[in-house]
Amino acid sequence: MARSVEDAGSAVSEAFLEPVVRLGVTGLSRSGKTVFITSLVANMLDRARMRQLEPAASGRILSAYLRPQPDDTVPRFPYERHLGAITGTDPHWPDSTRAISELRLSFRVRPHGLMGGLTTLGGLTGPRTVHLDIVDYPGEWLLDLGLMDKSYAQWSETALGRLEHRPGGRSYLDAMAAADPQAPFADEAAETLARLFADSLKASREAGFSDCSPGRFLLPGEMEGSPALTFAPLPPGTGQPRRSLWREFERRYEAYKSKIVKPFFRDHFSRIDRQVVLLDVLGAIHDGPAALEDLRGVMAEVLGAFRPGANSWLSGLLLGRRVEKILFAATKADHLHHSQHAQLTAITEALVREARDRAQFAGARTGAMSLAALRATVEETRQHGGRTLELVRGRRLDTGAEAAFYPGKLPADPLRLLAPAREGAPKWLDEDYQVMRFAPAPLTLAPGEGPPHIRLDRAAQFLFGDRL
Repeated sequence: MARSVEDAGSAVSEAFLEPVVRLGVTGLSRSGKTVFITSLVANMLDRARMRQLEPAASGRILSAYLRPQPDDTVPRFPYERHLGAITGTDPHWPDSTRAISELRLSFRVRPHGLMGGLTTLGGLTGPRTVHLDIVDYPGEWLLDLGLMDKSYAQWSETALGRLEHRPGGRSYLDAMAAADPQAPFADEAAETLARLFADSLKASREAGFSDCSPGRFLLPGEMEGSPALTFAPLPPGTGQPRRSLWREFERRYEAYKSKIVKPFFRDHFSRIDRQVVLLDVLGAIHDGPAALEDLRGVMAEVLGAFRPGANSWLSGLLLGRRVEKILFAATKADHLHHSQHAQLTAITEALVREARDRAQFAGARTGAMSLAALRATVEETRQHGGRTLELVRGRRLDTGAEAAFYPGKLPADPLRLLAPAREGAPKWLDEDYQVMRFAPAPLTLAPGEGPPHIRLDRAAQFLFGDRL
């Protein structure tokens, strides 16, 4: 009751005084969440490169500044440290997201339309303040929301089915086969199984698979070694005795949901009203058809965790916040020549089609695009073997040497990739798609300029331009 009263007061205050937009930023491992937030904030503070963000282009944003975040129990996103990493004399990629964090960016905005005219004439209104609260959280945690409607037996059946065909799965399956689920519970046996299962999830993630839940097994943080993270899937059975290994794993699975997943949803996720989901589509294509199909299935399931729909101040007051805009963004567009960006966007749209349709049916606006929050390459064209190759050039992450790179030509028809992925093809037939990892390029920024990017301004316009 106290929480409801507090939320109601906040909703009224935000609606009439200083509105707040809560933007959730998530994505699976290596999708670029940290770089996205850092570059977005830097480019909102210095807006010379944000030409497709209408409030910036029209001059309605009078100023932007960082404010103390409102949540006292959530760590602050270390923006200054990450900005120094990508813009320093020895630029490097910042550390990846390992826990939830938050940052508040506030704007002084000149109203437009009738209210803007009254302001110009010295009338009733003046510049208003709008707060953008950016919430960064690991995409692996988002996958856990799909566990809420599954029993331990249902989850075990699904998890064991995946392990049959994934790297690292055989070691766990062999150890599980040697264990007796009906035997009395023993800590040593439980820890061994949980460790081997966590190792299999890590191996799957390294191989490019996306659905590697429970997510806290990959990013345990302060929960590492706790009973809530010491369980593993076991074959379903009947008549499991009390105090057996199976019963204790079932109890710990339910504790994981009630003590870790539910509080995250209640305290953070359910308060988000705009969301960007970052996808490493190029990485999934490089890893093969199985990885691309896994990413498609994950995106369809993830949408079930959102509460899409339109927000008004009254619906927020009475029913709680709903995610009213969702952007699916394929990152690392700078790894391709711009002539292939349309193909990357089309593949992304097809990849998340099921998820987008579900959200739009519920009343949310969705979008899909390809972008690079920090551009690390330049483009060039070369003749090779009688062909004209459109390349990107950048500094290799492993050696630091300059290199030009041709990743392969993406098909114009997304089904050329999605159809064999759905059919379980072991590899691509038409092309061998490659990925090179580039380091950030040294930057020289003019006054008023943020870091170079590709379509970050269009992403900002879709996500929160209407609220500015």
